[in-house]
Amino acid sequence: MKKIFFSLAALALFTTSCVDESDDYNLDHDGAYNVSAGSLLTNAQKELADQMTTPSVNLNVFRFFTQYWAATQYTTESKYRVTTRKIPDNHWNALYRDVLGNLESAKKAIAAEVKPTTVADADWAVQQKNKLAIIEIQEVYTFQVLVDTFGDVPYTDALNPSIVLPTYDNDSTIYPKLITRLNAALADLDSSGGSFDSGDYIFGGDVGSWKLFGNSLKLKLGINLADVDPTLSKTTVESAYTAGVISSNSENAIFKYVSAAPNYNPIYANLIASGRNDFVPASPIIDAMNNLNDPRRDQYFTLFGSIYKGGNYGYTNAYSNFSHVSDKIKLADAPGPLLESTEVDFYLAEAAARGYSVGDTAENYYNKGIRDSFAFWGLSSSDADAYLLNPDVAYATAAGTWQEKIGNQAWIAYFNRGFESWTTWRRLDYPAITAPASAYPEADGVIPKRLVYPVNEQTVNGTNYQAASTAIGGDRLATKVFWDIH
Repeated sequence: MKKIFFSLAALALFTTSCVDESDDYNLDHDGAYNVSAGSLLTNAQKELADQMTTPSVNLNVFRFFTQYWAATQYTTESKYRVTTRKIPDNHWNALYRDVLGNLESAKKAIAAEVKPTTVADADWAVQQKNKLAIIEIQEVYTFQVLVDTFGDVPYTDALNPSIVLPTYDNDSTIYPKLITRLNAALADLDSSGGSFDSGDYIFGGDVGSWKLFGNSLKLKLGINLADVDPTLSKTTVESAYTAGVISSNSENAIFKYVSAAPNYNPIYANLIASGRNDFVPASPIIDAMNNLNDPRRDQYFTLFGSIYKGGNYGYTNAYSNFSHVSDKIKLADAPGPLLESTEVDFYLAEAAARGYSVGDTAENYYNKGIRDSFAFWGLSSSDADAYLLNPDVAYATAAGTWQEKIGNQAWIAYFNRGFESWTTWRRLDYPAITAPASAYPEADGVIPKRLVYPVNEQTVNGTNYQAASTAIGGDRLATKVFWDIH
């Protein structure tokens, strides 16, 4: 018998899973049914939020890369050996198969939907167009994560069921294509009409919120291009700002987890429901916040006696000897952020510092980023005011360049956003964190700048894998993605 193997970038369309948004989605396992676009959207959103939120060392190690968490017993991943558990494979598969695959299937389900007789033709056309634009925005988000994780990835050939072994696109060519797709999707969004009646666990089908999200995503893409294509960066950022971006916590893109299994927050799943004690907050972040007397410590960590004490990053740590992750972060229904006002504020601060026209100064956006972070974590405006008076925090007096000021405060604010923190650190080169002496040789003495390609790609899609590896300068953790030039 002839066996056919697929690269996961192509296999996605054949293996989409389905989680319906209703409470009774598990009832009729044997009955035939058609999967709705809303159900496929729910599944894609949850898979995306899970992958970006989870602390599982089998799936997501970015909290280690940014030195937020330290390990208690199993230190392999905190020392940058990421292939033992096939972490790159799992990250790749989650995004290509479970997110993009479901989104592509949702597009097909939308195309097959029949207009209710009670809905006018014009209203139906607007609604369906809005649905497809919302799907497009989430696909752009997902491809951006893939590029920022691996560098060159399958894009043109990806998700095409007729292409078994997709080629890899140059990462620097994917970004402009994502911006073009995003512009088209944003142009298609019409706030006068509806979209998904059910299934959207991020914005509940609100088209205006998706516009803010899409423009904020466009802002992020533009900022990442700043050092390699300043012209495209500037026009992208300025047009996103002019069109309107997320500007308050009430507008944040948040996946809404619930308290019941299996749809609770994966942090709760890994730190509470599992009954395991595999992590403690790491000393680099705790020491930095201790030095600034940062009041967010109580929201991020528990006290160890009367102090906040971080574990030794890259080494084993006795769970009972250090602070722990706060109860607030470990709530079963804690939100899963995908794009926040604080994040947007720091992007705009960076844009202003680079001389882009974004309506305000770098200092004011920097201050707003800190204020929005305090508000998100339930702290008062007076707490933020006092913090900003600290000369080591105040934009005018804090040490270093604008990259250092913004990089340090973004790192603190992104404590529960490991991937976005890793991306900002790679772009700005701050905070000044370094690999531990215990790091494995495959890290080449540095904090990883990317994940290596999945083993499955090496074995199944070997020719295209080899071409991509050569093109990026070697499939190493220390190899940089195209926008990381410092």
